[in-house]
Amino acid sequence: MAEHPDPERLRALEARIAKVKGAPKPERTERGKAFSQGEMAWRMVVELVTGMLLGLSIGFGLDYVFNTRPVFLVIFALLGFAAGVRTMLGTAKAMATEHDVKQNGAAGPEKDEGKHG
Repeated sequence: MAEHPDPERLRALEARIAKVKGAPKPERTERGKAFSQGEMAWRMVVELVTGMLLGLSIGFGLDYVFNTRPVFLVIFALLGFAAGVRTMLGTAKAMATEHDVKQNGAAGPEKDEGKHG
């Protein structure tokens, strides 16, 4: 008996076993199509930081051009922060809307039907 198995014989054996068992077909799932909450959180952080960096860059550039050091830098840093927060809130609103649509399914918004009185 050989100490090391023959790789060709092992591959042939595996092929025969798979043929007898029938190779399982991969199932398509919805998982992976939607973003996870962690990915969405990172997206929102990136949106905030990008707004800040753009504001700081524009402010620094204007201060450099007009030779007025902290004035435009401060103004555009605040504007960049506000733009980043606004973008984050828009993303959060879109996520909430998408979540509500998934929760309600095809039934649609039937919230207070028949509860008037």
